[in-house]
Amino acid sequence: MTIKEAQQSVDQWIQDYGVRYFSELTNMAILTEEVGEVARIISRQYGDQSFKESDRDKKLADELADVMFVVICLANQTGIDLEDALQRNLEKKTRRDADRHKNNEKLT
Repeated sequence: MTIKEAQQSVDQWIQDYGVRYFSELTNMAILTEEVGEVARIISRQYGDQSFKESDRDKKLADELADVMFVVICLANQTGIDLEDALQRNLEKKTRRDADRHKNNEKLT
């Protein structure tokens, strides 16, 4: 699935099942909550915190997909083509960081 197809799929899902998009502000709050879920799983799975019983069934892949869903909703609502935006962002990073990371002693 391309990013454009993902944006179309989310839009179709919203039309079929979601009734309408939540407001941008509500989606921003939901995004914050979903990112917090990702942080909770990572801190327990890869960090030093232990899992709570209520968190044992949470899957990182599912939570990351939730983050992507809300990001796509926000992009759709604000007229952003994420495929184009990501391509431009990678080009910007390439120009800016072409040698920066290669020359970083901490990364070698």
